[in-house]
Amino acid sequence: MSHKDWEKEGLTKAEYEMIVELLGREPNRAELGMYGVMWSEHCSYKNSKPVLKKFPTAGEQVIQGPGENAGIIDIGDNQAISFKIESHNHPSAIEPYQGAATGVGGIIRDIFTMGARPIASLNSLRFGELDDEHVRFLFDGVVEGIAGYGNCIGIPTVGGEVYFSDSYKENPLVNAMSVGLMDQEDISTGTAKGVGNPVMVVGATTGRDGIQGASFASDELTEESEEDRPAVQVGDPFMEKLLLEASLELIKTGALVGIQDMGAAGLTSSSCEMASRGGAGIEFDIDSVPKREEGMTPYEVLLSESQERMLVVPKKGKEDLVKEIFEKWNLKAAVIGKVTDDGMLRVFNKGEIVAEVPASSLADDAPVYERKSKRPEYLDELQSKDVNDFLAEEKEIDFNDRLLKLMENPNIASKEWVYEQYDHMVRTNTVVHPGSDAAVLRIKGTKKGLAISTDCNSRYCYLDPERGGSIAVAEAARNVVCSGAKPLAITDGLNFGNPMNPEIFWQFEKSAEGISKACEKLGTPVTGGNVSFYNESPKGAVYPTPIIGMVGLMSDVEKAVTQDFKDEGDIIFLIGETKEELGGSEYLKTFYDKEEGRVPEIDIDLEKDVQDFVLNAIEAGIVKSAHDCSEGGLAVNLAESCINGNKGAEIDLGKSSLTDIAKLFAESQSRIVISIAKDDLENLEELKKNSNLNIEKLGEVKGENLKINNLIDLPLKELKARWKESIASRMKA
Repeated sequence: MSHKDWEKEGLTKAEYEMIVELLGREPNRAELGMYGVMWSEHCSYKNSKPVLKKFPTAGEQVIQGPGENAGIIDIGDNQAISFKIESHNHPSAIEPYQGAATGVGGIIRDIFTMGARPIASLNSLRFGELDDEHVRFLFDGVVEGIAGYGNCIGIPTVGGEVYFSDSYKENPLVNAMSVGLMDQEDISTGTAKGVGNPVMVVGATTGRDGIQGASFASDELTEESEEDRPAVQVGDPFMEKLLLEASLELIKTGALVGIQDMGAAGLTSSSCEMASRGGAGIEFDIDSVPKREEGMTPYEVLLSESQERMLVVPKKGKEDLVKEIFEKWNLKAAVIGKVTDDGMLRVFNKGEIVAEVPASSLADDAPVYERKSKRPEYLDELQSKDVNDFLAEEKEIDFNDRLLKLMENPNIASKEWVYEQYDHMVRTNTVVHPGSDAAVLRIKGTKKGLAISTDCNSRYCYLDPERGGSIAVAEAARNVVCSGAKPLAITDGLNFGNPMNPEIFWQFEKSAEGISKACEKLGTPVTGGNVSFYNESPKGAVYPTPIIGMVGLMSDVEKAVTQDFKDEGDIIFLIGETKEELGGSEYLKTFYDKEEGRVPEIDIDLEKDVQDFVLNAIEAGIVKSAHDCSEGGLAVNLAESCINGNKGAEIDLGKSSLTDIAKLFAESQSRIVISIAKDDLENLEELKKNSNLNIEKLGEVKGENLKINNLIDLPLKELKARWKESIASRMKA
């Protein structure tokens, strides 16, 4: 076999030689394709495993950690939540609608495969600047794809985040998160065992779409990537809805041994992973796989990533039950093979063996690499910049104008243009809609609620990956707490450039270290997630973007809190302390086009104290609004609470040594603004007695303007118009 064959499958010469040694012979074309996809970074995590092993993954709330289709956490009363985030970056860069749509479909299948009914979708998106026509095309297509799939399948898209930076101009990031609810006795796994048990393909037929999709996702984007459109799958949300209902009905029968989504690497990955988990083998016949195209080769059937398909292993004798359930939902269900006891994945075609390899060699034996790591040279220069040097030179600043321009910044401006395209009310569980700190869902039949958020400031991660990773976890937890929920666990979507570059790999390592430290302190273990490398174009790598999806639980959903100010006369407090921290800030980027300096410090012990104080105050029933301080600082925080509540505020920041710019726009961490009724001042004072936190009265909800000292005095109408229309007006350009 020539080097072009293994190179085409994304393998190195050394990896090809490993395969020859494992098999004791040269692989044929189909087998080589199977190893190519299963040993890709996308499927094997061969470059990231050593780092991922350092994550804290255990906790009394964790039922299922990393290693399955999705993580599961205990929420009491014999109920559990399954959740996970995954990327679909490269497909979305080439075919934005289908790339995003199939990303949503794939993560939803991971959830109901675990036995959970999906109840919510979220996303985290990154694009270039909106003044670029192609960026607008990608942004429009991705949002339309998310809406098209989620709205049709009837699962609400309840939250997320969108950021814009030149770093993502050629390589957008599209990360989709799904959350599902289940009774604990319905938990299912992707395991094949029991010699003689049938192996079945259910759902859609198999076509030629998505072939080599996993390998495509494990390579850099180039000008030739447009030619890889066949590697982008095509989704059908109506069929997925049927597949969801049929699969959950099957799981309820107790007739199931295992079930797995045919995601990346399709039939190859689902069969070898299920066999490997069960310590078994599987043999099946290509002829028996329902196909929608004539003349498909074994290679094409094995590697197809056609959507809306599952691999099912029922108990022997239950084949007709499976067929009956799926036929009821107008879906195909075909027996294609059986479970064996020899650990081999054996594939037949027209009576002949076309592939015969150890299942575990595909699923578990990919080489694991300890990549070289080197601190990037750019960091010394960027971190050494004292941003206060040139900020001090500013004289007679018009802070009204500055705040208005920040509110127009697409990273801060209203994302209504995005989420108004999503159905966030279907299933009638959504208590807090998109636009507040976290989405909140009721759990019907109980008083409980879930708060969910996705977060990451990738500029922080570029300037200080470890601190940026910790801040991403802290902010996600802070958003959940501001809604009234106790943070329980995270899933992560780790988006980076080429791991073969030591500087990129250092960013990855350090971000993971920061995530680990924060998770350990906050008691929020990592239950699973996704690594997406090779997010690069000829112009360079994207900013390191480790996205955190956080899930929290509230005992009484009626106590859910939003960020908007509620009533005239309510008193506004800042929990936490503002410092002279403008490095890496939106203020710096917006007015100086600089991304430099030291990012804000993060003390996770202090963060935990701030979150606990606010959560206690919410549970005591004295908090009317809560909103975390993040991009744009305190002035933006107050403006958002005023706009969303349609209430003005009069604020006195008092005397301090801080510059006016820092008072208004510093992005110091571990800060939450709350408002309470005047009648609850004594109750707040009582809570303060047991706290060493900085708790500062800022002012009160009052009037129709936002007034901050003698620095800012703006009508809400003007603030709201600038904030609300910014993205929509850019998309009309």
